[in-house]
Amino acid sequence: MARMRVSAAAAAALFVAVVVASPLLASSQQPAMAPAAAAAPTNNSRLEKAYVALQALKRAITDDPKNLTHSWCGPEVCGYFGVYCAAAPDDPCARTVAGVDLNHGDLAGTLPEELGLLTDLAVFHLNSNRFCGSLPDSLRNLHRLHEIDVSNNHLSGSFPSQLLCLPDLKYVDLRFNNLCGEVPAAIFEKKIDALFINNNNFDFKLTESFSNSTASVIVLANLPKLGGCLPSSIGDMAETLNELVLLNSGISSCIPPEIGKLDKLTVLDLSFNGFAGALPETIGHMRALEQLNVAHNGLAGEIPDSICALPHLKNFTYSHNFFCGEPHRCLEVPHVDDRQNCIAGRPDQRSGEECIAFLHRPPVHCDAHGCIAPLSPPPPPPPVHYAPPPPVY
Repeated sequence: MARMRVSAAAAAALFVAVVVASPLLASSQQPAMAPAAAAAPTNNSRLEKAYVALQALKRAITDDPKNLTHSWCGPEVCGYFGVYCAAAPDDPCARTVAGVDLNHGDLAGTLPEELGLLTDLAVFHLNSNRFCGSLPDSLRNLHRLHEIDVSNNHLSGSFPSQLLCLPDLKYVDLRFNNLCGEVPAAIFEKKIDALFINNNNFDFKLTESFSNSTASVIVLANLPKLGGCLPSSIGDMAETLNELVLLNSGISSCIPPEIGKLDKLTVLDLSFNGFAGALPETIGHMRALEQLNVAHNGLAGEIPDSICALPHLKNFTYSHNFFCGEPHRCLEVPHVDDRQNCIAGRPDQRSGEECIAFLHRPPVHCDAHGCIAPLSPPPPPPPVHYAPPPPVY
């Protein structure tokens, strides 16, 4: 998956006074940023509230093996490790806490409700720690929050719907936790730029609202309870979508031909699902595509030549399906994997028995929403009319 770099200084006006290296938002390997040292005026109510919030967080941390919070003493919170201050956007003369970055701290504990006092916070990074419990409901008070990354923790509970209340939120990373339940459809209506919710226990289905998302990166991978169908309205995401990763998400549907409208998409991963039918020739219209993975599905037919002719395609994986033919051009893609199909003359293919058995299955039909239509039951047999026996004399 391509990585997206977003400047923390551009995250919100709050960060303009903090000159730091841009965090690599799509990667968990973010460098620690040097805190800005500044004295906390005793009459600054913002920093007084921040002191209460950060001290509550320190008390809620039960294990700090790297001693990251050792400097968290006294009211001068702008000198705390991992805490970044800037001029308040509504009062340039007042300092306020604009960011908290404790990535890769291996910290254990919970997240207290007092974090809601950090009302000017723009960036909240806590990835790769051992925080458990749920995200505090008070996060709904962080109206300036631009990025939240709490990935790779032990968080549980339902999807944090309080994030839906945050008007400036653009980057949401909840992956690699133990969150469960429904994912509200409203998250796809929200004007965010990146959504990572993979590797959780969410239980929901893709609906037409999925296509309303304006995100450039959406990763819903390793969500076996996701299910649903890839909606035909997916073409409506063409203006913004760059990467879509749905691998191992329990989706059973056809791949709608409208997917070819995603002409800015560079990464498409639909592997390890229940996609069936043919690979749409319209994928050949996706001129920006670099990585395409449809392995481990039930796709069949011929690989369209137009797909292998895409100018930027570097990796094309369609192994473990039932394709019966591929243009020679496909073998010229830098990285191609066509194993375990039914392609004559190619090595490591399925057995003839498997391929013949597949050909004898009923053909796949999809409805207008892209879902695989159930097979119609066979018509009942005609009634049998028996002639009456001859009379007995």
